[in-house]
Amino acid sequence: MGAALLFVITLCDEDEARETIADFTGLSPVSTDATMANNMTKLIAKHLSLHTPLVVASCLILACALQTSAASPIRVVIWDEQQPQQRMAYSNFLGNEIVVYLKQQPGLEVISKRLNDPNKGLGPEVLDACDVLVWWGHVRQTEITPAIGQDIVRRIKSGKLALIALHSAHWSTPFVEAMKERAREDALKPLSAEERRNAVLVETNRYANFFTAPKYDDFITPFAWYRKQPDGKVQVTLATPNCCFPAYRPDAMPSTVRTLLPKHPIAHGIPGEFSIPQTEMYNEPFHVPPPDQVVFEERWAPGEWFRSGSVWQLGEGKVFYFRPGHELYPVFKQPTCLQIIDNAVRWLAVKEPIR
Repeated sequence: MGAALLFVITLCDEDEARETIADFTGLSPVSTDATMANNMTKLIAKHLSLHTPLVVASCLILACALQTSAASPIRVVIWDEQQPQQRMAYSNFLGNEIVVYLKQQPGLEVISKRLNDPNKGLGPEVLDACDVLVWWGHVRQTEITPAIGQDIVRRIKSGKLALIALHSAHWSTPFVEAMKERAREDALKPLSAEERRNAVLVETNRYANFFTAPKYDDFITPFAWYRKQPDGKVQVTLATPNCCFPAYRPDAMPSTVRTLLPKHPIAHGIPGEFSIPQTEMYNEPFHVPPPDQVVFEERWAPGEWFRSGSVWQLGEGKVFYFRPGHELYPVFKQPTCLQIIDNAVRWLAVKEPIR
């Protein structure tokens, strides 16, 4: 891409080069090749009256090259529990609302799966053809076994798949297993390479029932203790992440979302601040490993706040948690929230580590 653009610029005079660069750099940083090809075609029409025939021909070559590379769209699976209560806000379920939107965007190949599908919609034929898995679940989380969640995590770590967890999917099996794996990685990081090789990792859950919301004065999980044994090995006792928070309030009170990282690709085209007219409140602390990046922060008038758009690197893949999305309110009919999902899908699909 860069080489092709440079070739075009070298054929321009000074004014043409400056305008070509300005037009091209105005393209979205999360654009797919198909989107860029479409935009390049529009630029060609503009530059027909400005540039020499040779420059126009070069732009055509670049657009054709981009169209060829666009033959491999980002493969997106929207997995939705399809809770009946969703019908209060969505005529055809929350997940399908996202599917309809994403199918209208260039460079994406989007399918819908649900809990009641064969193999719970998560068979190898589905996951093998998935680049980004978008997950919404709530009251039937336990119907997805840890083995299924661990298989998804293996795919994330190998870079074959990325995960977007929405709202109540904080307790979904894939997200929980992903946060446990990240907590293990974080717990071993302080050790030397030799200590890590010989470490004894002991995991514990601080709650008799995992699906227990923590109290405000509980120590925040994950948390690790270190003890050097007589044989020289380090025992690491890890309290695994609870993946929940002390308080929630489903009263439809509006929230204000602030974009903390405006230059992040997930925040492309998103205002510095926007409102969600009806939503459910979650309040910190969120019991998860410290995120690598917090893109959005959400606040409510009584004073509650939440890290509502967080990203973690997991092996060669990435996980994004987006907090808004309660099933009773039409959050995913709001263009800004849908744009965030679109941006996240495109960024997570790129096999590059978080910087």
